[in-house]
Amino acid sequence: MAKPVDSLDFLAHPDKHPIAPVCVVFGDESFLRRQALVQLKHAVLGGGDGEFSCSVFGGDQATLRDVLDELATTALFGGGRRMVVVDEAEPFITRYRAELETYVARPRNNSVLVLAPTSWPSNTRLFKAIAEAGLQIECKTPPPARLLKWLGDWARRKHHATLHSAAAEALVEIVEPELGLFDQELAKLAALAGDLPITADMVREAVAGWRAKTTWDMLDSATGGDAAAAMTQLDHLLLAGEAPIAILGQIASTLRRFAAATRIIETAEAQHRRVPLRDALEAAGFKPFAVSKAEGQLRQLGRARANKLYAWLLDADLALKGASSSPTRARFVLEQIIARMAKQPATA
Repeated sequence: MAKPVDSLDFLAHPDKHPIAPVCVVFGDESFLRRQALVQLKHAVLGGGDGEFSCSVFGGDQATLRDVLDELATTALFGGGRRMVVVDEAEPFITRYRAELETYVARPRNNSVLVLAPTSWPSNTRLFKAIAEAGLQIECKTPPPARLLKWLGDWARRKHHATLHSAAAEALVEIVEPELGLFDQELAKLAALAGDLPITADMVREAVAGWRAKTTWDMLDSATGGDAAAAMTQLDHLLLAGEAPIAILGQIASTLRRFAAATRIIETAEAQHRRVPLRDALEAAGFKPFAVSKAEGQLRQLGRARANKLYAWLLDADLALKGASSSPTRARFVLEQIIARMAKQPATA
């Protein structure tokens, strides 16, 4: 039985990991999940018109019939192959576990099904079946030594910049350990440095500024129920030129963890088990030093609203990339998320 492939190994050497008819991209590092999905799409469909042969379903809404129909549909692009992704796939897997086990045993060889859950327990029959016949890619924050190496490699490959080792260490000290945030900061630093190497002094001056702090303060205010303070902090960020999609990206990872912790608790309750809130938050990816604050924030949000966070973030992401990309509409999208988080339930 093959072990899951580490996402950094997959991204560095995709040719060493043949694509199977069923793949799973899992883990709590959302940036690496996106990068792995992009690489899978490129490997399966190539570029250009191949994009039209990829369909994406949300795990909350997807039905097995729709997914299988897409897998069976003849692709007009992408060399005749088709790729179907089920994102946030835990609910889909729970509903159709037995049927998915059957499909894994006899998949369609001209199509690729990609399941993208956050959690992916290794003690299930489905995990073991895909370990035998499929490809599983684990996306998790790398340990410190590997993270520092990744920062240097990513700066060079993605942003065509040289990152001094001391600068990488400074980034790790300052930025919350989310690879998507590191990528955003490296993009800004590369533009600032031009043809020069990125130094630790550049990092401290450009990254450890008020904008990053204001974003986290805004999230703390919103999840603490103080909408007025959060709106003021949002206004400061937008007036300073911070991109709305970047603001959403910085807060989304934390909000997804709140949603994941809620799902962990509800899954345990359905199995007549009790999971302490602290344990659920740690399992969802909160670091031990941040759990105490996260407990209070999640209690303020409440279960009903925490269950809606995935949908709210998806709606906001689609809006900011589509009809609400203009500055005025983008502000409204972010204000709506803040109001939803900060508003006390009527029954409280």
